Amino acid sequence: MAGQQDNYFEQRELKKGAAGWVLLSFLGVAYVISGDFAGWNFGIAKAGWGGLLIATFLMAIMYTSMVLSEAELSTIVPSAGGGYGFARRAFGPLGGYMTGVGILFEYCIAPAAIAVFISGYCGSLFGPGGSLIGYVPEGLQSIAMVLLGGTWATKLLFYVGFVGVHLYGVGEALTLCMIITVIAVLALVAFIAAMIPHFNMANLFDIAPNPAVSGATTFLPHGWMGVWAALPFGMWFFLGVEGIPLAAEECENPTKDMPRAIIAAMTTLLIFAALILFFGPAGSSAMLIQDAADPLIGAIQSPNAYGGPTFVSRMINVVGLAGLVASFFSLIFGASRQFFALSRAGYLPTFLSLTGKRKTPYVALWAIGILGFVLSLIVDGDSLLVIAVFGASISYILMTASHFALRIKEPDLHRPYKTPGGKFTSGISVILGCFAFVACFLANAKVTCYAAVLYAAFILYFWFHSRHHLISKAPEEEFAAIAAAEENLN
Repeated sequence: MAGQQDNYFEQRELKKGAAGWVLLSFLGVAYVISGDFAGWNFGIAKAGWGGLLIATFLMAIMYTSMVLSEAELSTIVPSAGGGYGFARRAFGPLGGYMTGVGILFEYCIAPAAIAVFISGYCGSLFGPGGSLIGYVPEGLQSIAMVLLGGTWATKLLFYVGFVGVHLYGVGEALTLCMIITVIAVLALVAFIAAMIPHFNMANLFDIAPNPAVSGATTFLPHGWMGVWAALPFGMWFFLGVEGIPLAAEECENPTKDMPRAIIAAMTTLLIFAALILFFGPAGSSAMLIQDAADPLIGAIQSPNAYGGPTFVSRMINVVGLAGLVASFFSLIFGASRQFFALSRAGYLPTFLSLTGKRKTPYVALWAIGILGFVLSLIVDGDSLLVIAVFGASISYILMTASHFALRIKEPDLHRPYKTPGGKFTSGISVILGCFAFVACFLANAKVTCYAAVLYAAFILYFWFHSRHHLISKAPEEEFAAIAAAEENLN
């Protein structure tokens, strides 16, 4: 029996020491950076600029308190399960599974949404009449329009290409992710620098108050309910950063690298969120960019800014694709590690956690690629985002509640890193996470209800099948077993 278990885990090994804290911090930024290029501005349509500012501020508090809690938890349970491992120790198998499924919703669905956006973006660049198709040699234009013209082939190309890189090796994948992220960051810096000379506070408040809403003002043109509806769009500046601990088993020194990477990534994202949120609308017009598919381009080319295409706008238009690709690429990594951890422990079918000669979870990666590609063909991007946020908000509540619970249940547990503020910090995140969860129903009640039904189906699978077939020696299960044994001894 012991030999069979050893063979089981030999077939399910990740590559140790493949990443230090620098690569991990870039991974954290990469998860999120597409949110700086598009998506956040739809919150202006829901709440006006002032409402989105408040929503973003609240979500910044939620994410900061959450990742600080995660920094502590990742030194206690350093495994590929990330949030699932934290909740497993605090709340048992069901709590861990519910958290893991929430993370799966976020990390499997979000890449499909981004694939839709990438396809649309490529269509404007390489489709018929696209701004870059004229630079492609005439004999290759028809091929370029098929592969990069915003068709189903574009989505297939990106899924096959980037799943392939992940299959090749985690070190190579994270290095490429870092390079793409640097390019995207430079594009954001160029945008901010170009908008500074046109900063005008009046542009932030050019949306007229809604006469049908009591108490509406130019600061909150849709009232306080608009702020609530804008929470998912405030989350878009930070959604995904919590996935850094999913690489715990592949980093050099989890107890030191994880906290440093998490804090560095979150600090970077807070700075960019503030700069984009202020200089984008203030340099152009909140009203003009509230519905823009490409708000940075819409801002820089608006009449209040440069009034048309410029070198910087063209550069951002091209390089902006790197922001979408960075998030697409890194979210596939996170999804594969969550699939791997839940499967290795028996919560999902165990074949999903098989790894190849290069120590990558190849079955999980192909499953994510096929699932994401199909979803990108049949579901629109906005609906996919709502489903991703639904799953994310559930995992946020349970992850931060895990920190709170472990501080009470195991106060003497060795913690190489301790969250500033302790239970108060994680308590804030739990409360704000509940508000974010309810906001999903305000954003799109129909899609959120569909997501809830699918989530319930996963819970039923656990209740009737997987809880009877858990693998006791999986790392997350062993952490919990050790904790239970120590509690019995005490």
